[in-house]
Amino acid sequence: MSDERRPRFRNPFRYTPPATDRTVTTAADEAIPFGLRVTAGYGWRMLVIAAVIGVFIWLVMLLKLLVIPLLVGILVTALLWPAFELMLRAKFPRWLAITLALIGTLGIVTGLLWLVVWQIREQLPDVQAKTANAIEQFRQFLLDGPLHLTSQQIDEYIQQGFALLNEQASWLVNAGVAVTGTAAHVVTGALLSLFILICLLADGAGIWRWTLQLFPRKARPAADAAARNGWATIVNYARTQALVAAIDAIGIGIGAALLGVPLAIPVAVLVFLGSFVPIVGAVLTGAIAVFLALVYNGPLIALAMLGVVLLVQQVEGHILQPILMGSAVKVHPLAVVLVVAGGAMIAGIPGALFAVPLAAFINVAAVTISTGSWRTGERPNAELIWSTVPRERQRRTR
Repeated sequence: MSDERRPRFRNPFRYTPPATDRTVTTAADEAIPFGLRVTAGYGWRMLVIAAVIGVFIWLVMLLKLLVIPLLVGILVTALLWPAFELMLRAKFPRWLAITLALIGTLGIVTGLLWLVVWQIREQLPDVQAKTANAIEQFRQFLLDGPLHLTSQQIDEYIQQGFALLNEQASWLVNAGVAVTGTAAHVVTGALLSLFILICLLADGAGIWRWTLQLFPRKARPAADAAARNGWATIVNYARTQALVAAIDAIGIGIGAALLGVPLAIPVAVLVFLGSFVPIVGAVLTGAIAVFLALVYNGPLIALAMLGVVLLVQQVEGHILQPILMGSAVKVHPLAVVLVVAGGAMIAGIPGALFAVPLAAFINVAAVTISTGSWRTGERPNAELIWSTVPRERQRRTR
């Protein structure tokens, strides 16, 4: 055997400071202030990172007809995963668990759509008549009230308001159409999402093992741990948002029905769907319920509806969710609003829907790698933006 020492294994994920004795400096470099050199170093690195992110976003937009169904399939899989995993633990055959999960999901969606269509057909004519009457009363108030507006001024304000609404609505619709495409693309995307959902439920582990082979061998343990922690985060996110959406929809729907607000079931379904866009969706859908109460029932019922919306959101956020979710660390509202706004600016409604789970996944994956917790398998004990993995409840020691 040779007496030569074997080269020491170098961990590719461990930061090694550069050797300063090999740095080549010139007189011109020494003339530049040290702070300026550091700033320039940070600057060009940030430019490279921004360029990589920009190219990635461009590729996602280019392949939007594949990326959006993939993200929808993953999000729906995460939403169904707790119930699916419970059936597997109960010794259900996998094919039976997949069938029950799909039939149950389609049954719930079909039932909600039937209720929405039924109530709209029953109450829409009355709502239209009440709306026209309320608009006429408001117009008469502007003419005879303390503002003393003229008919021409009211018409100008109405046109300006409609122009603003059309501009904002067209921006959202154009962004959504630019991302989702035509009706044929939407149908194709829905079928592709269903196929992806079935594949993930049937052999998600096998798909991930094949994907993991694309990484370098030395990076596979870190990538595997980061992805698994990220997947746990997505499942927890989907479960939390489904819980929040159900509480908001049931509470606001019951409040609207008791107050006599029309279209209570469509409002509840809209609140449920809107709650999957954290904070922003709940606020917008709650505002729709208040607006319906104002137009149809008057200002007093609208004020009561506003109280119901605020009460439901406060009870859900401060009482029910902490009890049901344990001591899960909540995302700061400012971070949520900024992420949702950025996603909406880039990709419209789909961007607003997927922005928060993507940001949470990236955050947890980065924390897993940066803290080195992938080596031990322990929960990451640091956070970059927020932590979305629920903490285990501490058992009481007697």
